[in-house]
Amino acid sequence: MNRISFYSLMIILLCMSCAPESKKQVIDEDVIERSPSNEDLVKILGISNKDSLSSASKRAIEMGYAEGAQWWTKFRQQDLKGVFEFEKGVVRRDPSAVILVNGIYYTYYTKSPEKSHGFHTGDPTKKVFPWDLSEVWCASSTDGITWKDEGLSVGRGPAGSYDDRSVFTPEILAHDGKYYLVYQVVKAPYVNRVKNKVGMAIADSPLGPWKKLDAPILAPADNGKWLGEEDSRFKVEEKGDFDSQKVHDPCLMFYKNKFYLYYKGERMGEEHTLGGREIKWGVAIADKPEGPYKKSPYNPITNSGHEVCVWPYQGGMSAMLTSDGPENNTIQWSPDGINFEIKSHIGGRTKPPHAAGLVRSLNTEAKPVAALEWGLCFDHKEGWDYIKRYEAFVEYAK
Repeated sequence: MNRISFYSLMIILLCMSCAPESKKQVIDEDVIERSPSNEDLVKILGISNKDSLSSASKRAIEMGYAEGAQWWTKFRQQDLKGVFEFEKGVVRRDPSAVILVNGIYYTYYTKSPEKSHGFHTGDPTKKVFPWDLSEVWCASSTDGITWKDEGLSVGRGPAGSYDDRSVFTPEILAHDGKYYLVYQVVKAPYVNRVKNKVGMAIADSPLGPWKKLDAPILAPADNGKWLGEEDSRFKVEEKGDFDSQKVHDPCLMFYKNKFYLYYKGERMGEEHTLGGREIKWGVAIADKPEGPYKKSPYNPITNSGHEVCVWPYQGGMSAMLTSDGPENNTIQWSPDGINFEIKSHIGGRTKPPHAAGLVRSLNTEAKPVAALEWGLCFDHKEGWDYIKRYEAFVEYAK
């Protein structure tokens, strides 16, 4: 239908005006109630004729563009001290969430030596990506600024094992006195068409020792078909599901008395759509942290996003989607952890942090973006990745 009738519009406006108590605008320390009347709403949107609506006006109404700036933020970054100071010759990237245990912050990250050389060098032992030939290491801090090296947490497995080539991009969940690390794994050889998986290790202390599970907990979809024998991930006969080649950036959350394993899916024959990479997120759910995990029938649950970044808020799940896809650089919220809606576009000239490691001890209920107050990320300098600190802030003209 090309036009929305007056009565249909009134129903939409009435539903939006009856927003629940949770919809408040938080700017610094000011809390502003957001329950506009129908007339106030159309004034905020600048709509002068309710009977003739452009496509833009319809989207504004349907997507709630009249909401305030409570979900809006931008970021700044700073260098860290200790083990996370920039160091030539070492790759440190993809920090996990930060957990607070007995007054000490812990994070886990991807670490590897040497520069990467890409594919087709003719030497299968050569490093192909910054995260290739990597392992998961741990660091601790008492102030979030100066970080101490705590050593190796999870290394590569022996030759022939499912994780013998690389383990990387970790995420941590502290639950019921135990600690669960999830991370990506690659079995040698590392080629363009490799299908990586997700592994898990468990410990009774944030410092380990860590015990790996005997098998991965998540794998790519088993559909899709390569075209020919050339080692190209873009040549396919059938592309398969959104996660037919890779399951990346795992993030494990305890939610609704179950374990939600959020992940990024990469597709065989990946294309660019609406100007962005064909990257989406999925979720797999289990009754126990070790699994078995069953992928949601609603997958994919996003249209965009690179590194997975999620946090609980008001009974639902919030997400920051960066880099890839038509909805990149947005903050979204879902009432059930599956059905996400855009709440804001990330502001400022600086881009969102790469691989944001959230501080899980922050009070995420304080306001919609409280979980982003500070955390860790990574940046690139002189050809090497290194870990930094980010902070979220709002500058709003009152």
